[in-house]
Amino acid sequence: MFPWGLSCLSVLGAAGTAILCAGLLLSLAQHLWTLRWMLSRDRASTLPLPKGSMGWPFFGETLHWLVQGSRFHSSRRERYGTVFKTHLLGRPVIRVSGAENVRTILLGEHRLVRSQWPQSAHILLGSHTLLGAVGEPHRRRRKVLARAFSRAALERYVPRLQGALRHEVRSWCAAGGPVSVYDAAKALTFRMAARILLGLRLDEAQCATLARTFEHLVENLFSLPLDVPFSGLRKGIRARDQLHQHLEGAISEKLHEDKAAEPGDALELIIHSSRELGHEPSMQELKESAVELLFAAFFTTASASTSLVLLLLQHPAAIVKIREELVAQGLGRACGCAPGAAGGGVGPPRNCSCEPDLSLAALGRLRYVDCVVKEVLRLLPPVSGGYRTALRTFELDGYQIPKGWSVMYSIRDTHETAAVYRSAPEGFDPERFGAAREDSRGASGRFHYIPFGGGARSCLGQELAQAVLQLLAVELVRTARWELATPAFPAMQTVPIVHPVDGLQLFFHPLAPLVAGDGLCH
Repeated sequence: MFPWGLSCLSVLGAAGTAILCAGLLLSLAQHLWTLRWMLSRDRASTLPLPKGSMGWPFFGETLHWLVQGSRFHSSRRERYGTVFKTHLLGRPVIRVSGAENVRTILLGEHRLVRSQWPQSAHILLGSHTLLGAVGEPHRRRRKVLARAFSRAALERYVPRLQGALRHEVRSWCAAGGPVSVYDAAKALTFRMAARILLGLRLDEAQCATLARTFEHLVENLFSLPLDVPFSGLRKGIRARDQLHQHLEGAISEKLHEDKAAEPGDALELIIHSSRELGHEPSMQELKESAVELLFAAFFTTASASTSLVLLLLQHPAAIVKIREELVAQGLGRACGCAPGAAGGGVGPPRNCSCEPDLSLAALGRLRYVDCVVKEVLRLLPPVSGGYRTALRTFELDGYQIPKGWSVMYSIRDTHETAAVYRSAPEGFDPERFGAAREDSRGASGRFHYIPFGGGARSCLGQELAQAVLQLLAVELVRTARWELATPAFPAMQTVPIVHPVDGLQLFFHPLAPLVAGDGLCH
């Protein structure tokens, strides 16, 4: 027994020594990793690097970020402040929040920072996009695209958008079972973007097929840049090529249409605007522009639409106020056509005499609806932030941001910590945007609220997105009531796009039309 006991003690001692050595090696590796990044600071600057942790060698804090989600950033903001360093997805990152700090980043485009997207996104979306353009090419490209989102263009889009949204809400009421709002909103957003924004002539089957192809492209947009069989990038390239093949015929028709005719959709406006600037756009440019427009509208508008439906359900007092405003503006009467008498989802229902009754001017008079939309985008912005790369070392909040490091500005954190509103930032209060409650906020004031970013890369389609949400709010409130089809409200996933984890399962029921003098819907 004695030799056996000595043998056990020897094994346990060896195991303990091995564990101790492994621990010491890990500790040494972590200290060397931290030292490596401390030495990477720009020595020409006397400012220190921001506080924070670079995590473990090579992995950084990526695993913590993937597991903790939005809590990862909020916990580190509480610990280190509004500017902190970390290491994510193989790169050193400076995380930034707060209006003044975000203002510096967004207004520093082309001077302090440049847009940062993965190589896979550049490959799949192409070189003729705003995403890939820098400096003067970016400014020229933005000028061309701006025509597609001018007030005149929006006036043409609004009646068809209202028809599409009216049809959709009424189809939800006629569903006969629970509706997955996020999935329905994605399908609706794609139909509106393809048919109304791009002017594509698609039947329901073609639209559904093209939408699935587009989702395959987007799902693989952020993949490893390896073009090998079965890779995400290869799948994305296949989806992109299928989209381009379908778009080519439609674009060819537009290129050969009467050049003197008034442009009717975004693609025609891009062609017309390019020609006015002395440039004949190529087929490849226009195919990439079309996909970029679909990409810009798809997930973000679907996310915001779902959040609008969710927050109105959670705050019925806002529904009451919207109804009162609609009655006061003479817009209380909903379309009385049967929910099933609709077709296509891009205009009024078939055999329906209801004409669109909303315009940009009419939407502009719905002040409370506008406040609701703004509050939805403040509380649940579709994307959490944006990435930039430092073009040179610069100062931010007393720290140095080294050249070449990634900078992520946070939309959500900036909204959550804004101290300019009289009510608590975490609460749902549309009236915080009312004219009587607007505060004087100084030079950085408008950067307390940045759902569409800001500066040279602010979202060109923000007015269109807000109009879609306003139209949806109106059609929802005067057409339907809705309730949860699940025992409780779902949790929200925040990365990469905000949405309910179960898609938001709801029952929709039609309302009797609301008219002036009737009070609230029965």
